[in-house]
Amino acid sequence: MTTLSHDRLERETTAPETVEYPESDGEPIGETDFHISNILYLRQALRRLFRKVDDLYVAANMLFYYEEGNPSACRVPDVFVVRGVAKHDRRTFKLWVEGKVPCLIVEVTSKKSQVEDLWIKRRLYEKLGVTEYLLFDPLGEYLDPMFQAFALEAEQYVPASLGEGGGYRSRVSGVEFRPIGSMLRAIDPESGRPVPDLDEAMDEAEAESQRAEAESQRAEAESQRAEAEARRAQQLEEELRHYRERYGRHDKP
Repeated sequence: MTTLSHDRLERETTAPETVEYPESDGEPIGETDFHISNILYLRQALRRLFRKVDDLYVAANMLFYYEEGNPSACRVPDVFVVRGVAKHDRRTFKLWVEGKVPCLIVEVTSKKSQVEDLWIKRRLYEKLGVTEYLLFDPLGEYLDPMFQAFALEAEQYVPASLGEGGGYRSRVSGVEFRPIGSMLRAIDPESGRPVPDLDEAMDEAEAESQRAEAESQRAEAESQRAEAEARRAQQLEEELRHYRERYGRHDKP
């Protein structure tokens, strides 16, 4: 009978350690309707703008793990953008699996989360190398101005200059973010207009459908008028032909 060594026996009988990475932190998406609306809108708007870019991923309210083997080393950015990774749905985002750090993070902040957002997350994202960090306070509880942007320079965040209307054009995405009322809107680079939210998109689609229907009806009416005129012209031609056949032509000498 062969006797297994103690080390080998221990390796073969001891199950490997499994590290669990939760998929939820148990917290709601946002504190208020204002926060939730901004988070869902930005996710939808950015995904729409980059729908044809295969190596750009947009996520919202997803657990972001940045240290392998340490489930407590995580944060839940409200919205983040990652370049250089595949565009597919994920359960969590693990830095060591993806090999890419988010290039842009947006936090929809509040007075309750100001310490976390303005200091703890800011320092962490700075350390991880997140190129741009945007903060939006939809209720204007503590940020003045209510929208602020930070860009990474020499491994440190510096406040970015805001443009017309208090907006900021992201260097890493090319998208301008502009506060309009209680919403942080993404501006379509092609049209220069805010990307519509779902309700606005439905209204625009309905209006376009109504315009198309009206144009179709106008075209149909024009076609019917043209057909009626053609029939009338043909009828007059027939009447003239019959008249000539019956009475002949009486030309003057």
